[in-house]
Amino acid sequence: MPTADDKELIWTKKYPELGSAPVPIEPCCSPAYFELERERVFRRTWLNVGRVEELPNPGDYYVRELAVCRTSVLVMRGRDRKISAFHNMCSHRGNKLVWESKGNCRALTCKFHGWTYDTSGRLIGVPDEKNFFNLKKDGNGLTAVKCEIWQGFIFVNLDPDASESLLEYLGEVAEQLKGYPFDKLTSWYTYHADERVNWKILLDAQQEGYHVPILHRRTFVKAFESESIPYYRSVDVRLFRRHRMLAAGGTGDRQGVSPVETLARRYGATTFGAMSGGDYAGKVDSPLTGTFDFWVIFPNFVIAIMEGTYFTYNIWPLAVDHTLWEVRSYYPPPRNAGERFSQEYAKCTLRDPLLEDGSVHEAIQSTLASGAKTHFNFQDEEITLRHGHKVVADYVRDGK
Repeated sequence: MPTADDKELIWTKKYPELGSAPVPIEPCCSPAYFELERERVFRRTWLNVGRVEELPNPGDYYVRELAVCRTSVLVMRGRDRKISAFHNMCSHRGNKLVWESKGNCRALTCKFHGWTYDTSGRLIGVPDEKNFFNLKKDGNGLTAVKCEIWQGFIFVNLDPDASESLLEYLGEVAEQLKGYPFDKLTSWYTYHADERVNWKILLDAQQEGYHVPILHRRTFVKAFESESIPYYRSVDVRLFRRHRMLAAGGTGDRQGVSPVETLARRYGATTFGAMSGGDYAGKVDSPLTGTFDFWVIFPNFVIAIMEGTYFTYNIWPLAVDHTLWEVRSYYPPPRNAGERFSQEYAKCTLRDPLLEDGSVHEAIQSTLASGAKTHFNFQDEEITLRHGHKVVADYVRDGK
């Protein structure tokens, strides 16, 4: 790991256009600003809503409630095996079509008046159809939502006028993550946290390592601590037009690994083991910059990759001070009890640092609301936060 002197203000020097001035707090507390984010950010960008493994069979579907966009989205694999997305809304009187979170069907029928749609969204049945006034079923199917897939991740875009494809939107991210074995890591575990915090505050708390030696002194710091430097330094930071990445460098086979972790690492990638860069069963080649690369895909999706495992965040705003945080950790399908044990251990050792992170989110939001401070003071390792706030501000100002 580099020494402190090697890393003085290196990221601000690499990206001088972002400056070093304090950053306003108001966008994290203002209801009016949040409404602009709703319309100019979330309703105009590509949003991750799941993975293809959630829809293995024709007729499989699930529902994603996108409160920030004031809609419910139905994602479904048709009988032709194509995955499509629709507003979860009947064309008759606007009733919510699907009420359960997931399922499988040959057709979907509205619980209000019985209008029926096939798995491609076509309206195929209307009770007492002859009593309508020249009703055209072909023009009254479910309202489609733009839906595209990258590396097995399903994205939607609610802007009917959006001309930019998902691949164009992802830009450098798609190119630089090419080759990572997402399709091999198809067993997942999920955590949800409903927090009274602005979505940007929650994301900011995750996308920097400055806090690691303090907040995570009993957990994550084990993977990154070094005798040569008493605080965290990224091994790389990459900032793009919308998206960003910071890479951490682990300590390798660190000392003091517990017997239970030693056993878990024998059968697979554990959270601390993968982050630190230590060897483990099933190690694979992947396009990593450090031992732990944290990719933020604007506006609210994170892919945090290591060798042999990765996890994701979906950070869904509900209100200016209310956010749903969804975390998924991914592993290869376990083939035996040892691999299943390893994954359960890895899941739990990811959970504990997440609880530490969550312990400060709401406290930050409550004190920001006092108005006692007007600006954040970001240091060099927090340049990803500075970049994130700028990208949001650009969208709020320009709508793109």
